[in-house]
Amino acid sequence: MGPDQLVRNAVGHDETPCRSAHTLCLRRTRRQTEHAAVGGADHPGRLRGNVPGARRPLARSTRIHRAFYLLVVCDTKARIQGVKVKGLISLVKRRSQREMALDLLETHGIMRLAELRAAGVTAATVGRMERDGAVVRLARGLYQLPDAELDAHHSLAEAAKRVPRGVICLVSALAFHEITDQLPRKVWMAIRRNDWTPKSGDLSIRVVRFSDDLLSQGVETHVIEGVSVKVFGVAKTVADCFRHRGRIGLAVALEGLQEALRQRKATPAEIARAADAGGVPTVVRPYLEALTANG
Repeated sequence: MGPDQLVRNAVGHDETPCRSAHTLCLRRTRRQTEHAAVGGADHPGRLRGNVPGARRPLARSTRIHRAFYLLVVCDTKARIQGVKVKGLISLVKRRSQREMALDLLETHGIMRLAELRAAGVTAATVGRMERDGAVVRLARGLYQLPDAELDAHHSLAEAAKRVPRGVICLVSALAFHEITDQLPRKVWMAIRRNDWTPKSGDLSIRVVRFSDDLLSQGVETHVIEGVSVKVFGVAKTVADCFRHRGRIGLAVALEGLQEALRQRKATPAEIARAADAGGVPTVVRPYLEALTANG
């Protein structure tokens, strides 16, 4: 016996079923519960149990109890959190958009407005939460909880959210791997040649355009404040610094090479391979040989 037949037998109604057992049960249950509350017993075939084979009409308390029981069992939508009873009519409690937004931000740290909207939170709700101080607007379309713990690399997480397809590179990657004393005022980020350039805002991003092959080599993913941040590895970063030495300066590239070898965060062979892939083997090799000549 299917769920629709079970519902019809329980409520004593042989009408054409709705699209699902959920909608039929919910509709009939509310109607019967309200009718029983006002004492309407002159409706044949609904509350009197007027079904072939029925022995006697059900008592009013039994009818109400059965209606409530069916509502709880048949109401199986995933988004329903629980059932409250007010008088004789059961009310379904749903999560508010504010609660959803707070849970998402607590889980993911930093989120874009587009991500919140995709999860069912409207821009108007986010705006009200910002005015109430429930969330903090980091940049245009970028939000975080006001009491969130800030990482030392918070700017990298914010940049990764603003440019999801970008990769942290050059001086910012050197600072992340702790192989330089430089403190970049801007976040250096590599993007593809045809990608859009992020608009200037509260966070300054220095864009460097890479070919598709170079952008996909040596990429590592690190989690900062709940955000997945793509950063070039040590060997790849050192090779890129030599390739873009005209932008950042040769001294910065040499410092990164020396610290990477001294802290043993990359081997000479790894750096040489990254230099070959980046097209700067002849530039890196003399410095690499000089630094490794004494073992």
